[in-house]
Amino acid sequence: MSSLDDLRRRIDEIDDQLHDLVMERATIVEAVAASKKETRTAAVRPGREAQILRRLVQRHRGGFPRPVLVRLWREIFSGAVMMQGEFAVAVSALEEMPDYWDIARDYFGSHTPMIAFHSLGEVLRSLAEGRVAAAVLPLPAEGEREPWWPLLAHSRAAAPRIFARLPFGGRGNARGDGGLDALAIGHGDPDPTGDDRSFVALELAGELSRARLIAALKDVGLTVTLFAEHRDGGSAWNLLEIDDMVSEGDPRLAKALAPLSMVLRVAPLGTYPKPLAPAALGLRANGRPR
Repeated sequence: MSSLDDLRRRIDEIDDQLHDLVMERATIVEAVAASKKETRTAAVRPGREAQILRRLVQRHRGGFPRPVLVRLWREIFSGAVMMQGEFAVAVSALEEMPDYWDIARDYFGSHTPMIAFHSLGEVLRSLAEGRVAAAVLPLPAEGEREPWWPLLAHSRAAAPRIFARLPFGGRGNARGDGGLDALAIGHGDPDPTGDDRSFVALELAGELSRARLIAALKDVGLTVTLFAEHRDGGSAWNLLEIDDMVSEGDPRLAKALAPLSMVLRVAPLGTYPKPLAPAALGLRANGRPR
């Protein structure tokens, strides 16, 4: 037998070992799923998944591409979710933003049922009506005429919340310019990972200087990484992305906003684990291989 045949035989043995481990993992997932049903825990745990992927990427050695490693495990996560019951995703498929479908597929798995909607309102309605378990929406930006995030700010505590920012593990071969980011929303409690960001909406009774607000948060150790504004009839809203995990009743947030009497209401909109940096994946800043 040639040395090449020996190598191929060894690859076959390793494939069998990998398959055995996947089946063993699935057996454990079934036990976890039974426990989740008793406690009504969400099937998707973005914080837990992020911790697993960060650990694997950090320990990875050799020439196998890290982005592909992440994609493999995202498919494993997807299979585990499918074992726990029905799970579908609504995706905003606006004509000028064609690659949300692709980054949603990369995150939730290639066999997870997904439904494309051509308006943001339809995406949110499908989630509210229980037709889907999660939704993928555009990352908020300045100057939007009809942003979706105020609808979450107006909603009750049991409403869906932001739980992930996409893409998480590098950009695949998405259609379009491939440079769009998105947020995933759904139900469930966040799992702190130690490297998270949060979205908070503020309802205002009057004008509030952006610089004053950002400075007040900085004074208590909170850094704003995204800012957007929206006027809704007689109300004004500010959206803040904060570089930390900030939940309702956070004393730092309360301290920063206490002197700002024009702040009528604080609405936490969710927390997500920060995506893997290009350098951690062996990529350049533009997402291309080194």
